[in-house]
Amino acid sequence: MSYALLDAARVAKAAKTSLDVLKAANETSEAHQRKTIMVERIAALAQAASESPKNDGVTLTSEEFWLISLNW
Repeated sequence: MSYALLDAARVAKAAKTSLDVLKAANETSEAHQRKTIMVERIAALAQAASESPKNDGVTLTSEEFWLISLNW
């Protein structure tokens, strides 16, 4: 599994955009619900990291990055 340290503010912004797209879709499948929950989690962690005093960034797996990268 690959990991990357990314700018937390950019990840939070991208995750918010991805959430907007996911929530706008007329989809009710379990897979869609799982994607939404995962992106919500990424958004919350990235937002918290961007507001921390050190603001070192946030580490994502390649799968997590893929979930939000379509709207980066």
